[in-house]
Amino acid sequence: MQNNHEREVIIERRGTAGIIRLNRPKALNSLTLGMVRMIDAALDEFADDDGVASVVVTGEGDRGFCAGGDIRALHKSGCSGSELAESFWREEFTLNHRIASYAKPYVALMDGITMGGGVGLSAHGRHRIVTERTRLAMPETGIGYFPDVGATWLLPRMPGETGTWAGLTGQELNAADAIYAGLADFEISSSRLPDVIDALARLPVGSSPVACEALLKHLAGKATESRLQAVRPLIDHAFCFDRIEEVLEALAAVEGEFAAKTRKTLQTRSPTSLKLTLRLLREGRQSVNLAACLNRELAACMQILKSADFYEGVRAAVIDKDRNPKWSPSTIEAVNAEVLAPFFKPADRPLAL
Repeated sequence: MQNNHEREVIIERRGTAGIIRLNRPKALNSLTLGMVRMIDAALDEFADDDGVASVVVTGEGDRGFCAGGDIRALHKSGCSGSELAESFWREEFTLNHRIASYAKPYVALMDGITMGGGVGLSAHGRHRIVTERTRLAMPETGIGYFPDVGATWLLPRMPGETGTWAGLTGQELNAADAIYAGLADFEISSSRLPDVIDALARLPVGSSPVACEALLKHLAGKATESRLQAVRPLIDHAFCFDRIEEVLEALAAVEGEFAAKTRKTLQTRSPTSLKLTLRLLREGRQSVNLAACLNRELAACMQILKSADFYEGVRAAVIDKDRNPKWSPSTIEAVNAEVLAPFFKPADRPLAL
């Protein structure tokens, strides 16, 4: 029998709180298929337990809540042709949808690195706590992928074009930025997170989400000023276009360090990922619900497994770690409608949401 140190997810009760602790700290709590299944089973258990007033999701270690999916495993699955990658995405996306509609108060403690799949586990929840250590991002265009886990629903609903900027560049948001973006609710010092869990453990059974929110608000400190809000006018100006070429032209025409750095960052990303992401974000903006976005993302995932850029991006980032991917096509101009069309072919088996 495994002890707690060996389990990838630790499930426990503290008072009236059901606690889910991601337990791969050396891997920044990156998600495996087994972890997704354990989290889903825990949500089943806590939903049916009348003694559980709230569910708390947290990450072990002091570096991160969750850095995303285990991309090494996805890369290996794609290379070998196994079904693991498709199973992972299907079950992860279904879990994301479940979190968005979970009946009991769901509290995510987004302390430290919260990226990719970590955003899916937290930003869809009802109560989202960030700290002074939060580093939130969807950095997928840097590995030949795209923002998934329902990000094509979340990002277009950020203020102005800030979500377009975040999805295309993969740049990090701090606590204040995350709150301004609508991806988090309260900032609480990391040193006070044990107090948060203790307070939630005393929450009366049957408490409403409103009561939980009032408790968290009482514990929260004064929100700091968002850097993202300060640069929003420039972001809105440059990222309002539906073509990456126009975004790059707009950035080139603006003076200043932020525009120059943003343009340089975009030029390092996968050209295919940039065009795919921008179209997914624009379609996500027009979507009627999260489910539509998740199904569109799943279809794109199936094509990603046939895309050279995903394998090259993961190689450069986490396998060889040379940080020098060779994208194919290598230029924005070469990514035409024919290249993108397969990503938008509906999945053979839509998610049952």
